Amino acid sequence: MGEMRVGLVGGGILGVAIAREVVRRRPGTEVVVLEKEDRLAAHQTGHSSGVVHAGIYYRPGSLKAELCARGRTMLRDFCAEHSIAYDACGKLVVAVDREEMGRFDALAHTATDNGVPGLRRLAAGEIGEVEPHAGGLAALHSPETAITDYTAITQAMADDVFAGGGGVRLGAKVVDIRRRAGGATVQVEGDPTPLHFDHVVVAAGLHADRVSALVDGERGPAILPFRGEYLAVSTAKQDLVRGMVYPVPDPRYPFLGVHFTRRVTGELEVGPNAVLATRREGYRRRDVSATDLREVLAWPGFWRLAREHWRTGIDEVVGSASQRAFMRSASRYVPAIGVADVRRAGSGVRAQAVDRDGSLVDDFRITHADGVTCVRNAPSPAATSSLAIAQHVVDRAWS
Repeated sequence: MGEMRVGLVGGGILGVAIAREVVRRRPGTEVVVLEKEDRLAAHQTGHSSGVVHAGIYYRPGSLKAELCARGRTMLRDFCAEHSIAYDACGKLVVAVDREEMGRFDALAHTATDNGVPGLRRLAAGEIGEVEPHAGGLAALHSPETAITDYTAITQAMADDVFAGGGGVRLGAKVVDIRRRAGGATVQVEGDPTPLHFDHVVVAAGLHADRVSALVDGERGPAILPFRGEYLAVSTAKQDLVRGMVYPVPDPRYPFLGVHFTRRVTGELEVGPNAVLATRREGYRRRDVSATDLREVLAWPGFWRLAREHWRTGIDEVVGSASQRAFMRSASRYVPAIGVADVRRAGSGVRAQAVDRDGSLVDDFRITHADGVTCVRNAPSPAATSSLAIAQHVVDRAWS
């Protein structure tokens, strides 16, 4: 009997983590990661803020809650083993007005139920002990929330794949996947010969819906791209925040609101907002794809989402266009940092899955059938959870 062959479609942190788990758990398996770009971690992974989440936000009992908790400790140990920067600088989630206190109390219960390590509730007078320049009515302090370098982690995971006998093909855009007896065939653009695998895992991030639909024709949930823009705080004021300062999130949305985030490089950034992008890989406002726009407008869930949340969408667009509007919210948490202290920095695009009825898909959504696994939704905290998600996928794919 020949060796087993496994194909991973997508060279972000999740695809590479799953490839690594396969070579570790199933020695002798031929594993190939297929990535359409000329490098790994080119999109969501390489544009993330680098936050390692501790599990504050996720519905208790959900896959997110379970895999974030396990994945964080695995990631911390991985970084220590591979000498990758990992700084448990901590995070404050701050309530600044009375209307937020109901949501704040609910969040505190969720975080407690999820067993967030070291979690403390702070009164107004205690906030300055953790973040001297932050202010508010109350805060949750998560001392184990950390920052790291996800691109470096992805490369280290790829090194483990190579060490285990696996490989990576860059510039390999997958244009067709067909199930066959005992596995699936994968067609790479420009390659006349299809690749035969015993199992294929699709972890295509911003193109998760398109690549998954090649397998089963199932269009939903559709990926809507949301660009998140950051501002960089001036060197003179970047030490005014020791770790991270977040607002109390609106539970109607999967986005966490504009916040202050430290980078492992020492820089301090403010962001991200959440603006519907006009291209799936649209990191600049001028990036437009007619195909991507047409697909968004053709998806019934987009119009239902837009009807319900158009006011919030307008606020996000205003914040994108105006640094003053962007900072109006952020400065409520750290008043000493204002619009004069920031400049435009980078951006990322989040793959937000939306069901046909317009509901935002919150939890991880992973399907398995006939030799193909599709990761259809893996937003934040997917990077934090990547090693645990990899275990979860391999457990079920070969159970």
